Amino acid sequence: MEKKSRRGLLTKTVAAAAAATALAATGADAKSKAAPKLTKRSPYPPRDPLAGKPMFSRGVAYGNMIFISGIGYHKPGTIAEHTKGVLDELSQALSDAGSSLQQCLKVTVFLADLKDYAAMNEVYKSYDWGDVPPVRTTTAAAGVPGNSLVEIDVIAYI
Repeated sequence: MEKKSRRGLLTKTVAAAAAATALAATGADAKSKAAPKLTKRSPYPPRDPLAGKPMFSRGVAYGNMIFISGIGYHKPGTIAEHTKGVLDELSQALSDAGSSLQQCLKVTVFLADLKDYAAMNEVYKSYDWGDVPPVRTTTAAAGVPGNSLVEIDVIAYI
């Protein structure tokens, strides 16, 4: 019986914390009865309207979350040069959106060749991901667009 009452208390506590987090993220008043309205938006300047509608966004924000699309490096070079170029561009994209590498929650790395894993990792670990690094998935892709040796996308908070 004691376990059941603790579980109920834990469930109520988690629900209250989730509600408080949602309110804080949207800036809604805690006394407001209306649910906060979150909207999908791009924190980046609009693209050239003459170029037509893009197939995807560079990044999309939702609440206090930012989702950055895959970034590759489209110049000749080694996996180390490609990884550095991608992480530098990714760091700048996060900064432009009001975030940083230290605020990343999830990183996905796509390698053109899994043999490049160790060399990519050497460059990756030289960046400051904060005290609690993000979760990461690394996989080999059949081909990374634009002949990049690596492509990386992230989910972070703002």
